[in-house]
Amino acid sequence: MLRELLVSSAFLMVLKFSLLAEAPPQAPQHPHKIRQNSTTRIDPFFWLRDRNNPATLKYLKDENRYAESVMKPLAELQKKLYLEMRGRIQEADSSFPYQIDQYDYYTRTEAGKQYGIFCRKTNGSTSQAEEILLDGNQLAQGLKYFNLGVVDVSRDHHLLAYSTDTSGSEKFVLRIKELSSGKLWPETITNTAASSAWSNDNRTLYYLQLDAANRPYRLFRHMLGQDPKKDALIFEEKDQRFELSLETSRSHKFIFLVSASETTTEVRYADADNPETDFKVLSPRVQGVLYQVDHSGDRFFIVTNDQAENFKIVTAPVANPDRKNWTDFIPYNPDEPVEELEAFAHYLAVSVRRDGVPAIKVFDLESGGSRYVDFNEPTYDVSFGDNPSFGPAQLRLEFSSLITPSSVIDVDFKTGEETLKKRHPVLGGFSTDNYAEERVFAVASDGTKIPISLFYRKGFVKDGSAPIVLDGYGAYGLTEDADFSANHLSLADRGVVVALAHIRGGGEYGQTWYHAGKLLKKKNSFTDFIACAEYLLQEKYGSPKKLAITGASAGGLLMGAVMNMRPDLFTTVIAAVPFVDVLNTMSDPSLPLTITEYEEWGNPDDPIYFDYIHSYSPYDNVVDKPYPNLYVSAGLQDSRVSYWEPAKWVAKQRTLSHQDRVLVLKTNMGAGHMGQSGRFDRLNELAAEYAFTLKTFGLANDKL
Repeated sequence: MLRELLVSSAFLMVLKFSLLAEAPPQAPQHPHKIRQNSTTRIDPFFWLRDRNNPATLKYLKDENRYAESVMKPLAELQKKLYLEMRGRIQEADSSFPYQIDQYDYYTRTEAGKQYGIFCRKTNGSTSQAEEILLDGNQLAQGLKYFNLGVVDVSRDHHLLAYSTDTSGSEKFVLRIKELSSGKLWPETITNTAASSAWSNDNRTLYYLQLDAANRPYRLFRHMLGQDPKKDALIFEEKDQRFELSLETSRSHKFIFLVSASETTTEVRYADADNPETDFKVLSPRVQGVLYQVDHSGDRFFIVTNDQAENFKIVTAPVANPDRKNWTDFIPYNPDEPVEELEAFAHYLAVSVRRDGVPAIKVFDLESGGSRYVDFNEPTYDVSFGDNPSFGPAQLRLEFSSLITPSSVIDVDFKTGEETLKKRHPVLGGFSTDNYAEERVFAVASDGTKIPISLFYRKGFVKDGSAPIVLDGYGAYGLTEDADFSANHLSLADRGVVVALAHIRGGGEYGQTWYHAGKLLKKKNSFTDFIACAEYLLQEKYGSPKKLAITGASAGGLLMGAVMNMRPDLFTTVIAAVPFVDVLNTMSDPSLPLTITEYEEWGNPDDPIYFDYIHSYSPYDNVVDKPYPNLYVSAGLQDSRVSYWEPAKWVAKQRTLSHQDRVLVLKTNMGAGHMGQSGRFDRLNELAAEYAFTLKTFGLANDKL
């Protein structure tokens, strides 16, 4: 039975914004009964899940038209922001090259073009000797969406395996290119994941295929020139909690096949010199034990949480690497969580966390000595750069902070000397001296200190009048470190304080921090974020009338949850591809990611998890009360967070009597989870979010 949903918010929005905007679309409601354990509940917007229903597409298009009408008066501001952000980009630029054998590989961009160009030169050659391996702009010509997955050169440098996604669904088509002639080999392999590995024979390529839920679950071996239909199935991961990925040891001795769930790992390894050999299990999976592997000499180096919640490093003999033969490399230190390692011929580089901030530690495998790489800033981001060679003299790192643009740094393994190789150029008169960064701590309700990274223009005064944009994520143990974004200058230059909340559920303090914000402790992420917002206001970093929050995907869940909990606290919410229909999604095992994420959110078939998820799921907790201004984005081809989650969430809010706010939904009809694929198109999407935020702050005037 169809009912028309009548929404009358346009008039109030006109009063708020002085905008002449058309009314939001009227959406038919399809009551649908959903079995939930022993109970039944009604989901009136279940019909939006059917993308083949003409009413669904009509509703999404109507919402898009309404969003355009709301944003139309902001067109000049959006354009100004877009040109400002684009104007900071050195459009013709090149990455710093990394060496593999006789070649230097790099990526460059050209002025006015959206996509990267993958190139190489012979070591020490002149600029005329450049060889273009792959031009993303040519491949993307005529397409509305384009994304590269695999870009994988064979060991002898003669062949290139590459894959493309032209819909945003993250289902890639794999091809092989002969680099000497530029010709494509005839085979085309569809429905692949963005993961591959070449055997050292330079004719055998391993790749992964996806199941119906977009899960990489099958490993195939392809022989060059062979019909893909004849490719050998090497392994199938039948446990739907696990996904496959491929890695190659830096020593080029082994190919690793990783089966990983949220909580458990099993690694298989094969001789990279002999594609006919089987993949052997390095150590059988044990529920709750995670591990990551690299190789040097006669040992595998392993990062694991086995009897070490925050991870430690162990070694295992290549001859018999089973878990019973693992030996601690250094004593476990729970206060220094280990994230990952890279093994070289004579050194081991390890990414760790110190006081919630990333750090790099280097071990000399011959002398047994170790040292940290020093970074003299209060908050920053550092990670391994391109280190493809097994026996280099330097370790390449990528460093940035809130005030320091992305930088390539080489660290001498022997002396520790640091050499800046390249700093990403920022045009438009940018100077680090004009900006400040700060690390402060809010206190959660249970007494836990929650770090906040702050960025603002010098001259800022803590008098409670500044606008604030507070960002958060807090899921999957992923760290949200304080890296540089030239786009933030458009906010800081307008007096906005940009803040990043390092809440539990992330990995800033290792797995203990992660475990304190997942499953039945998920609400800690939400209350931590609220505590951060309250702290910034209490300490007069900004105005309670100008506080915007932003988050994407699982960060969008955060936005929806805190908006329900404390709608009075926030002026504006930006929720990108938000995971807001948590209970319905986690109750449907046919959807991508659902089964694999039971270990992150819980399985609603268990009444304990059903009740807990139901208590915070943003869609299920929308009630008739005043909410902040809300800008929501979605992708019709999104395979991670289905478009209907944000669509249903917005539709439900359209039914509320309290409509004295601005609420828009923008669905990208030709893209997926990552939004637009071109580097400039992405800026335009961000400019729209910034314009919306500034308008709701009352700052969208001619001077801005």
